[in-house]
Amino acid sequence: MASKAIAIIAGVGPGTGASVARKFASAYPVVLLARNPDNYNSLVDEIKKNGGQAIGISTDVSSPDSMKQAFSKIEQEHKGATVAAAIFNASGRFVRKPLLDMSVEDFTGGYDVSCKGAFMFAQHTLPLMLKHAEDSNAKYPPTLIFTGATASIKANAQMSSFASAKFAMRALSTSIAKEFAPKGVHVAHAVIDGVIDIPRTKEWLKDMPPEAKIGADDIAETYWNLHLQSKRCFTNEVDIRPMLEKW
Repeated sequence: MASKAIAIIAGVGPGTGASVARKFASAYPVVLLARNPDNYNSLVDEIKKNGGQAIGISTDVSSPDSMKQAFSKIEQEHKGATVAAAIFNASGRFVRKPLLDMSVEDFTGGYDVSCKGAFMFAQHTLPLMLKHAEDSNAKYPPTLIFTGATASIKANAQMSSFASAKFAMRALSTSIAKEFAPKGVHVAHAVIDGVIDIPRTKEWLKDMPPEAKIGADDIAETYWNLHLQSKRCFTNEVDIRPMLEKW
């Protein structure tokens, strides 16, 4: 009999994180990590109301102590569980400034979450994913997904902080994929190239049709489809953009 498996989503908010949580909650108990409990409290209630299992843990993914405490709580709540899916959707502080006007804190703000945080998330989840990969009754290979951005592959002017952090996350994902694929762990990086249709972007591109924005539920569906891939077909990077995005 397959061991108990869970999904962990870091960086849960009203957009992509929430959609991913809902999607994976249809198959697994989910653990939602976010700094602000307001970002997951209502979502936890919603998932439970719909028959799923969910807990939220206030977590600063850039802090080693906070991450250690979060995964200690996960072990207490789901003792002995393996991790079937882990999605790192957190993003560091967005800074758009001319290079000569930036402070060191401006520059490292994105890196602390998007790279250091992603690294620590991987270190905490991968041992539990390796256990899942060893379970011959597991339905799908364990899947680790990193949410990237246009800036993961293209750095624009005044975007050195954000782009450097996202470039680094992409490199981290590639390195992890090459190391852990032979051990049965599927690692993927998603380039989210466009504006996501969430409450915060309601007024953005308001004169454009819906196809100018990316649907958060559609991103979640793509992540789920990545999770369904067999060991004979690992997609390690995927570009996601709406029909009307110029690229």
